[in-house]
Amino acid sequence: MTMDPDRLMRRKFAPVRQRYTAQDSRLYALSLGLGADPLDARQLRYVYEEGQRVFPTMPNVLGYAGFWAREPDTGIDWRRLLHVEQSMTLHAPPAPEGDVVGHTRVTGVVDKGVDKGALLYQERQVLDAGSGQLLAEVGQVSLLRGNGGCGSTTDAAPPPHRMPDRAPDTVHDLPTLPQAALLYRLTGDTNPVHADPATARAAGFERPILHGLCTFGVAVHALLAGALDWDESRPHRLRVRFTAPVFPGETLRTESWTDGDVVSFRTTAIERGAVVLDAGRADLI
Repeated sequence: MTMDPDRLMRRKFAPVRQRYTAQDSRLYALSLGLGADPLDARQLRYVYEEGQRVFPTMPNVLGYAGFWAREPDTGIDWRRLLHVEQSMTLHAPPAPEGDVVGHTRVTGVVDKGVDKGALLYQERQVLDAGSGQLLAEVGQVSLLRGNGGCGSTTDAAPPPHRMPDRAPDTVHDLPTLPQAALLYRLTGDTNPVHADPATARAAGFERPILHGLCTFGVAVHALLAGALDWDESRPHRLRVRFTAPVFPGETLRTESWTDGDVVSFRTTAIERGAVVLDAGRADLI
């Protein structure tokens, strides 16, 4: 089936109600590498039940509609799909355990050309199921490398955040585990490109790649450990672009620049010297 952007815009997503436990919250933090130093109380509070807190990027995996692009009625060449941008706005911190509802919708398609693919924009509201309180708004941009020439439903994509032209204020390195993608997929993103070597090769990668959202979480971990002095209440809106894949086991270096209530950040896979996350911006409270 050929992908029809207008049909995607009309696509109805059933609300996703999700009951998550304190153990789910700890698993999420562990999948980002929190707890690598089991003597660091600042990490321990996200992975240990005593005085447990929720890592701020966890709404990215709550109320998730699943890898719906794989469904045949979408017409999406899902094997060539890449997650290229993510944003989230935090309105209220989720509890370590709770009941939430996610409402997903497609907000636009930008056709970049037959040989360049198309950008698919979607957003999700995450609400507390009991009170209806809005906890977070999550935005995702996917590059559909096999669906160029489909036509656009909206104007060109907004420009990326402009990075400062000076040396970074903080630099923080964090390792990733060889099994990081296998851990992270337990939080809900089961795209086989992150687990199955054959699928990864068919998509053009030498081996399974790390989820972009896991890289995002590792970068925010680095921001907390550096620029934000472990104050998870400060980030309000976060936006990043994924510029290259990460292979599980690589070490990620996050550089940050603080200008008032805006922190810019960039992440590099040290072993390859590849910038994997760029144009990062955190708006602070």
